[in-house]
Amino acid sequence: MKKKIFVFLLLLFVWVLLALPFDIQNFLLGVFVSLFTTLVFGDAVPDDVLKFLSIKRIFAFIKYIFVFLYYMILANLDVMYRVLHPALPIKPGIVKAKTRLTSKFARTMLANSITLTPGTLTVDIEGENLYIHWINVKSADVEEATKIIVEKFEKILEEIFA
Repeated sequence: MKKKIFVFLLLLFVWVLLALPFDIQNFLLGVFVSLFTTLVFGDAVPDDVLKFLSIKRIFAFIKYIFVFLYYMILANLDVMYRVLHPALPIKPGIVKAKTRLTSKFARTMLANSITLTPGTLTVDIEGENLYIHWINVKSADVEEATKIIVEKFEKILEEIFA
């Protein structure tokens, strides 16, 4: 029950942010849509989501958003450079990286963050191993690939999901 209340409030909060400027008709529609979505899909939300109820984790998540946006902008610029460069300097390949994250939800969030960063795509997750397609492979070494691709997101995700 606690999880469904949290999901409802989170969905309603996102609705209100997306439907600005505020008016009562939009708000009531948001309540209806959030309630319906929570009732239909609320059980599909992992139990790990309740960990966000602490202030420390909420601030870590906000920090994560800014770190993710920073690296996403850098990756966009890097891919843009490679596309616009006459010689198209790419060396694509699939590398193996490791993660210390234990929660399935945390690993999924890490994999999605890597995929949403241009130039990388998480192909598979097997236990602690991530298989990542990289537009410009800088190292095939597992530890080095982990350091370059995974660690920037993993440290903050550990704060959130620890």
